[in-house]
Amino acid sequence: MKHRYLTLLLAFGSATAALAQIAPTEVMIAGSDHLNQIYSKDYPTTDVLTARGQQDIGRFTAALARYKPDMLVVESLPEEQAEVDSLYALYRQDKLNLTTMSGGRSEVFQIAFRLGKQLGLSRIYCANAPGGTSQGILRTGQNIELYQQAQQELSKVSGGLKTQLQQGTLSLYDYEVAINQPELYNLVYRLRYVTPARVVNGRFTKPDAQVDTAFINPKYIGAELISVFKNRDYKIYSNIVVQALQTKPRRVLALFGAAHIGSLQSIFASDPAFRVVESKKYLKK
Repeated sequence: MKHRYLTLLLAFGSATAALAQIAPTEVMIAGSDHLNQIYSKDYPTTDVLTARGQQDIGRFTAALARYKPDMLVVESLPEEQAEVDSLYALYRQDKLNLTTMSGGRSEVFQIAFRLGKQLGLSRIYCANAPGGTSQGILRTGQNIELYQQAQQELSKVSGGLKTQLQQGTLSLYDYEVAINQPELYNLVYRLRYVTPARVVNGRFTKPDAQVDTAFINPKYIGAELISVFKNRDYKIYSNIVVQALQTKPRRVLALFGAAHIGSLQSIFASDPAFRVVESKKYLKK
């Protein structure tokens, strides 16, 4: 009996040691504004296609390259993988003219394609997921003023950065770096995933098709909004980890909008197979 117990202990110890030797995969969630959306012809400094814009986005990409990811995922749906593969192949052959291409300002092309080619990556993975909704559908309910105050606080900070970018007092590089600082993306995180839970006894205003209103409980209306946002992030997480199981990378870089940074980091932080690396380590102010 003692011999069997000792054998089990030794086997358990060996298994534990073997698991300890498997280093977790590093994952970094890098945020970028949607460069197509921030562009305005009235404000040339918002245009990534200008000489200055290309210089700034090249500098931003070079900073991310120091992380040396061997798997790069972007905010495109898996259903778009074939199209992204085709365009990326052309880009690597210098046969893709982004200045004349519809949507050529997209961060997928301007950052991810540039980074992938620079690092010699053979593929850019699509890991987005359908879902989500507008933050504006939560307008009524007990304690709604707390949610509205959080919206105003974020709007003041993000709006100030965008105004500086438009006026040319903030470069595109510094604008993108600011998005990756905890003081900003934590504001977004609290607005989407924390503060709404304080709002109860209300109803959504003009919810879109992504919100299944048949299962919404008005008593927990704010928590219901959080669940819509979180549901999408868990699907994105699933897309990333399933691809990682197949490719077995050492370092994953996920390029997503700032609204996803805090949430995805919290999800990956609870997964022992991954170790979260904050982008601010490479993106200095």
